[in-house]
Amino acid sequence: MTTAQEVRNHLRNKPYLLEALEKGIVNLSELSRQLQADLKTSDTSAIKAALRRYSEDLQKHRQKREEKVLQLLKRSGIAVYDCKSVIITSKELSSEPGMKVDLLDKFVYLLDRSDLPERINALVKHENCTMIVVHSPEELEATPGVVAFLATLLAEQNVNIVEFISCWTETILVVDKKDSLKTYEVLSNLIG
Repeated sequence: MTTAQEVRNHLRNKPYLLEALEKGIVNLSELSRQLQADLKTSDTSAIKAALRRYSEDLQKHRQKREEKVLQLLKRSGIAVYDCKSVIITSKELSSEPGMKVDLLDKFVYLLDRSDLPERINALVKHENCTMIVVHSPEELEATPGVVAFLATLLAEQNVNIVEFISCWTETILVVDKKDSLKTYEVLSNLIG
């Protein structure tokens, strides 16, 4: 295996380094020195050359991928629903209006706050939430990176996503009420 192949294989499972290489914000000399031990080689110049080529490839692909994601999101719309609650239970509830996800041994419900049962044995309960739905064109399903882009965008704004559901053309983000305005502003600035 060539040094270039070893470098690519090693970095494949290190998304933080891949992102830094994509953005061109990593010191290639220092990274090549750090990779020396992991790759069991003393040829830092070969590692650095491989990193430079890999970084250039990543930057080209990232730009194309990001352009596709942004074009898709520009043709999307946003709807905001307030007064939502998320509850996670170990036992199924009687038919409550709202959304339900049936996991192997748990049930996740997204309900209007007014529809919450009075007495419930919940494993987790988030009562003061806002649901933001991004409605996108059908090619959403065939466009890699949309979910990652949205999650990263909100994480950079220190917004915690309580629940995230992606179904066909709908991307549903549930956030705490305190983060709802910031989330809406970030998404509406992106979508336009």
